[in-house]
Amino acid sequence: MKTIQKKILTTIILLILLVFNFSYVFAEDENLNLSAGAAILIDNKTNKVLYSKNENEKMYPASTTKIMTAILTLENCDLNETVTASYDAVMSIPDGYSSANIQIGEQLTVEQLLQALLVHSANDAANILAEYVGGSIDSFISMMNTKLNELNLENSNFTNAYGKHDEDHYTTAHDLAFLLQYCLKNESFRRIAGSASCAIPATNKSSSRLYHSTNELLISNNKNYYKYLTSGKTGYTSQAKECLVSSAYKDDLELISVVLGSSNRFGETRKLYEYGFSNYFIKNIVNQNDIATQIEISNGTKNTRNLDLITKDSISALVKNSEQILKPEPEIILNDNISAPITEHDILGQAKYEIEGVEYTTDLIASHNVEKSMFLNYVLYVGITFIVLFLCYELFFSHKKKKKNKRRRRI
Repeated sequence: MKTIQKKILTTIILLILLVFNFSYVFAEDENLNLSAGAAILIDNKTNKVLYSKNENEKMYPASTTKIMTAILTLENCDLNETVTASYDAVMSIPDGYSSANIQIGEQLTVEQLLQALLVHSANDAANILAEYVGGSIDSFISMMNTKLNELNLENSNFTNAYGKHDEDHYTTAHDLAFLLQYCLKNESFRRIAGSASCAIPATNKSSSRLYHSTNELLISNNKNYYKYLTSGKTGYTSQAKECLVSSAYKDDLELISVVLGSSNRFGETRKLYEYGFSNYFIKNIVNQNDIATQIEISNGTKNTRNLDLITKDSISALVKNSEQILKPEPEIILNDNISAPITEHDILGQAKYEIEGVEYTTDLIASHNVEKSMFLNYVLYVGITFIVLFLCYELFFSHKKKKKNKRRRRI
């Protein structure tokens, strides 16, 4: 009977281990079988690419284009400025493209237009903002492409402000990820792009309006809701298929995801985030005030010349669960001509750590005061005194010798 029990227990343990191992292998599997034509997942802090599929392949962005329209507006306008919708901006939107039904001559604030743009994906709002910011839509398109060049997003080109299909209107998963990363530095963009809905009060041409986000991952009562999502912009045309660029935050880790040409943008975005959060984490590699190296200050006093250089800041690195990261040896870069006196916490150099291909840097500061040694001063003083005395001696005896010689001549 005991033998049977042992066999049963052994079998259970093996099954548990097998299940655990299967789960672990699944978590490690980077082949996520996405339908998306292109996708990327990056860490916002380090720029490390955690997953990619055709990241540099040119794709149609559809309405994800609007994140460029939004950031250029935010960088050139105040949120409270009032904008009047023109005939051309409103009437040039093709049939089948979403709009907020903004009326010709309607007056809205920049913030209200940005809400309609990013939450409701309103194409008329995009054109109205483009005209207002650029002076004309053509000028605004030029601004869009200039911004792409400034950000070194070399595989993108925009021909309109909202993502209307055009053979020459294209981008890549890589470029969109780093464009969103740039946009997220703007707090107003974060707030608006992370809104599940927006309410626009009554205007001179319309009653109040309420819009829900086209991004179902942001809507709490939606089956696709993802509680860690912080921002996002959807896109769709029949040529571009389903697109979504977004960000999510969990356990001190902020990730950016892009899926383009997908048949299930919400499910595949969730899959990317679950892969990232399951397989990567933030690990403290260096603590504040860790000793990085010790140096000797040649002109310091005997009791203070040996100086510990300590790290000014702690360093946290992005690491993969499966990899054991040992504390790395830093590359030490010292300032030129370090000499006493030195005050505690003076910056004397830098320490660079490379972890999984990512470089982290912190300043090196003095652990204590280093007083200037007076020994060399004493030596110099004694030397100068000796020289002065020697010269005086030479002058004195030279003078006496001259006097004796004069007396001899007289005799």
